[in-house]
Amino acid sequence: MVNDILTQAEERMKKAVSSLHDNFGSVRTGRANAMLLDRIKVDYYGVPTPVNQMAGIKSPDAHLLVIEPWDKGVLRAIEHAILESDLGVTPSNDGSVIRLPFPALTEERRRELVKQCKTYAEEARVAVRKARQEANSAIERTVKEESLPEDDERRGQAEVQKLTDKYIAEVDAVFKKKEAEVMEI
Repeated sequence: MVNDILTQAEERMKKAVSSLHDNFGSVRTGRANAMLLDRIKVDYYGVPTPVNQMAGIKSPDAHLLVIEPWDKGVLRAIEHAILESDLGVTPSNDGSVIRLPFPALTEERRRELVKQCKTYAEEARVAVRKARQEANSAIERTVKEESLPEDDERRGQAEVQKLTDKYIAEVDAVFKKKEAEVMEI
C-alpha cells in the first residue's frame, strides 16, 4: 500500500520536472529554437492549431528560424499569430516562407528572462512539495485505516522526503543550467 503511494508521488514529481522542461523550452535564449513556437496557435479554418503542426520549421543559423507552411494560404494567419504572441520578434513574410530573426538579447532582457525562469522553477518546487504533502497524508490515512505499524508510516515518510529532496535538487540543477544558457552572450 505504502509503495503504491510512493510510486504515485514520484510520478507527480516527475511530471512537475517535465512541466518545468516544457516551460523552459518556451523561454527565449540568445539563439533561435523551434520550441519557442510550440505555444503559438493559429486559427486554421476555425481550429486553433500549433504552428509546428501546420508548417516545417528550420533553423539555418543560430539567430534565424524559417517557417514554411504546407498550405501557403495560412502565411498571413501565422504571421499575425506570431505578432500577437509575446515572442518579441517581428516576422518577415516573402510570400512562401516566414523568417523570424532573433536579435541578440540585451542584459536587461536576459535578467527579465532569468526572473521568468525563477518563477517557473519555484512553481515546479511547489508542485513537488505538494506531491510530498499529499503522499504523507495518504500514508497517514493508510496506516490508520489498515492498522499498519507506525514504523511503516515513518519509513514511508522518510522515503517520500528522499524523493522530494531528489526532485527539488533536479529542479535546481535544471534552473541553473537554463540560467547559464540565458545569461550566455
